[in-house]
Amino acid sequence: MRRKLVAVHELYPQLLDELSASFDLTHFTRLASDADHRAFEEAMSEAEAYVGSNVAFTEALLDKTPHLKVVASVSVGVDAYPVESMRERGIVLTNTPDVLTESTADTGFLLLMMAARRAGEMLRMVRNHEWKASLSRRHFGLDVHGKTLGIVGMGRIGQAVAKRGHDGFGMSVRYYNRSAKPEVESALDARRVDLDALFRDSDFICVTIPLSAETEGLIGRNCFSLTKPHAVFVNISRGKVVREDELVACLQDGTLHYAGLDVFDQEPLPVNSPLLALDNAVCLPHIGSSTFQTRNAMCDLAVDNVKRVLDGEEPLTAV
Repeated sequence: MRRKLVAVHELYPQLLDELSASFDLTHFTRLASDADHRAFEEAMSEAEAYVGSNVAFTEALLDKTPHLKVVASVSVGVDAYPVESMRERGIVLTNTPDVLTESTADTGFLLLMMAARRAGEMLRMVRNHEWKASLSRRHFGLDVHGKTLGIVGMGRIGQAVAKRGHDGFGMSVRYYNRSAKPEVESALDARRVDLDALFRDSDFICVTIPLSAETEGLIGRNCFSLTKPHAVFVNISRGKVVREDELVACLQDGTLHYAGLDVFDQEPLPVNSPLLALDNAVCLPHIGSSTFQTRNAMCDLAVDNVKRVLDGEEPLTAV
């Protein structure tokens, strides 16, 4: 009898065919309706394995999954899962680090550049037929090369962003991290500082720290009030690391010059979000790892983890 697998993700065609041949597969691209949620819970009641993302695993859901052995999240962050409870129940949780590092770092630098040169505003000006003459000073942006880059959270993604800044743009690197990173300091001439000093001294600040009980709400007006007059703030970690109402207020009153955001407190971003009315905020729809190559690699790793656990082997990337 084939083992039961539930997947909630947009799997690429070849992988979907492979899983359909190897497992008793129940596949949802996403859970878009109440009917989808009911069907998902029914499928999970018999499933031994789950692959996917963007589904919050509650205690109530886990109570309905007596056969579940492995949850393979197609993500790095695991804030959607009650990790300790799953461990107590004997459910192996895996994620997909490493394979999305470079793509997510690319997104961070994309936002940094867009904010620095006000690319969103300039694009709207062209599309709205408002470009009538040479640009005046009121349209000018900021140089990136030679400036100071502050990284909040010097993990894999933080290091990749820092490397882009240091090697590509000659930026000085400052970082805030729970532990020192001597190898990064040596390679990138980086300096570890406290959070206040990072916000005070950096021209560009990029947040890559994981969401946890300690980091939720870590950044707000307390940090933004320290920034330089033309500082740019970028978040590619999780929306809840930042107190979004305070970020909005600081962008509105000029305490913070500009922000580039790929993650938000609520996703998708509500249509009435005040961020959408701000010229000094560049907002993207959580595109961090959204390339064909990276998402395919993430799915492959998640499926490899499932197969290993079900075969009694150690997964490649257990949480």
